[in-house]
Amino acid sequence: MSDISPAGTLFRHTLRVTLQGIFTLALTLLGLLVITFALSALSPVDRVLQIVGDHASHETYEQVRLELGLDQPVYIQFWHYAERLLHGDLGMASSMGQPVLDGVLTTLPATIELATLSLLIGASLGILCGVLCARYAGTPFDFIIRTLTLLGNSVPVFWLGLLMLLLFYATLQWSPGPGRLDDIYQYTVEAKTGFVLIDTWLSGDPGAFTNAVAHLILPVSLLAYFCLAGITRLTRAACLSEMNKEYVTLARAKGNTEMQVLFRHVLPNIRGTLITVIALAYTGMLEGAVLTETVFSWPGIGRYLTAALFAGDTTAVMGGTLVIGICFIFINNVTDMIVRLTDPRVKS
Repeated sequence: MSDISPAGTLFRHTLRVTLQGIFTLALTLLGLLVITFALSALSPVDRVLQIVGDHASHETYEQVRLELGLDQPVYIQFWHYAERLLHGDLGMASSMGQPVLDGVLTTLPATIELATLSLLIGASLGILCGVLCARYAGTPFDFIIRTLTLLGNSVPVFWLGLLMLLLFYATLQWSPGPGRLDDIYQYTVEAKTGFVLIDTWLSGDPGAFTNAVAHLILPVSLLAYFCLAGITRLTRAACLSEMNKEYVTLARAKGNTEMQVLFRHVLPNIRGTLITVIALAYTGMLEGAVLTETVFSWPGIGRYLTAALFAGDTTAVMGGTLVIGICFIFINNVTDMIVRLTDPRVKS
C-alpha cells in the first residue's frame, strides 16, 4: 500500500509539470536568442553604416565597428549579445534616436490592450456561438454562423479594416477615426501606464475616457471578429466530436437537456482544447495586430516594427521581434502547463 497521500501526489505532479515547463521555456528562449542573433549577424544591412552615415571617414567607421565588437569572433559577439539582454539592453534604435527597450515599453501596452480586449470579446462570443452551432447543427442558424466565420478566416484583415474606416468613419461618421485619442485629449492625458483606458480613467476626464472607448471600438471589433471566427469553428468541431460519447448518452438518460449536456458535461471535457485555442488566438492577435495597427494608426509594437523595417533599422527590428517572440513562448508554455495541471487525460 502506498504511503504517499493524494495531496503529496498532487504536489509532486504539480512540481514535475512546473519544472518541465521551466526547462522547456529556458531551452526555447535560448533557441530564440540564437535565431535573432543569427538574423542580425547575417543581415545585409551594415549596422555601422547606419550609425555613422554614408559620408563618414574610414577611421570613424572602424572606430564604431570596434565599439560594437564586430571585429570579434561570432561566439564572442553572441555572448556579449546575451549578456546585454540579461541587463535589459536591446541596443539603440538608430532611426529613432532612442534605446530599443524604451520604444518597446512605450508601444507594447497599446498592443496588449488591443489584443486583450479583442480576445475577451472574441473568445466569449466564439465559445457561445460554437456551442450553439453544435446544438443546432445542420439548421439555418448553423449555416449562417459557419458562413460568417468562414469569411472571418478568409477575408484579409487590412482590407476589412479599410472598409470599416470607409463606412463608419468617412461615410457615416459614427467613429472618431484612427489613433487612440483625438488631438484635444492626445496631449492633455498623461500616459502613466501606457494603457489608454486606464490612463484616461485616472485623468478624471469623462470625455477623454469616452473618446478612448470610441477609438477602440473599430479595431477591437475587427480583431474580435477574426478571433471569434477561429474559436467558433474549433469549438463547434470539438463539441460535435464529444456528442456521441458514452458519458453524453448517460447525461441525456438522466434527463439533462441538450444545452445542459453541452454546458455541464461537454465543455468541461474540451477545456484543454479551448484553453489551447484561446492562447493561440491571443498570440496570433499579437502578431496579426501589425496590420490592424497600421490601418488604424494604432501606436503599438506592430506599427513600431513596421516603421523600423522601412527605415532599415536592424537593431530595432530584432529587438522588437525578440520581445514578441518571448511573449509567444511565455504564453504557449504557460498554456501547456495549465492544460497539464487541469486535464488529467494529458500525460505529463
